Amino acid sequence: MSFWWKKPWRGRWTFVLIPFAAGIAVTLAASFAMHTTDSAAFCGSCHSMAEAALTHSTSVHAQFACNECHAPHNLIPKIPFKTKEGARDVYKTVTYNVPDLIHPNETTLTVIQNNCLRCHGSVIKEVNMLSKDRCTDCHRHVPHSPKTPVAKRSAADA
Repeated sequence: MSFWWKKPWRGRWTFVLIPFAAGIAVTLAASFAMHTTDSAAFCGSCHSMAEAALTHSTSVHAQFACNECHAPHNLIPKIPFKTKEGARDVYKTVTYNVPDLIHPNETTLTVIQNNCLRCHGSVIKEVNMLSKDRCTDCHRHVPHSPKTPVAKRSAADA
């Protein structure tokens, strides 16, 4: 009696093709998850982020995903950052511990600053950055302004 796994050429291909196919499937799933969880639609699906998603949708940055500003740009630091921040957000949501006003923590502020500079670095060469530490110290409601309509606010409103 001849079994397929006892034939050397079939066994070798099985041990190569199955992990290869699994690797492709995992890569595609991770890419889909990363892209989906970056979007304003995903972020705004939580009640605590609905207002931020709404103000973002009417801002000059509306064409960008939330994590264009709120997560590291490079993939290697982005994965652990999103994992940590996402786990914290889920924990706060399921324990009903979401604050009324959400402020970014120091790590996120640093990421936001780096992303401001990544996109606008050439524009701010003439700006005196010694007066404030971060771009958001003056432009703190770009692109989220909970009280003033986007069309009526100045760049440095308080």
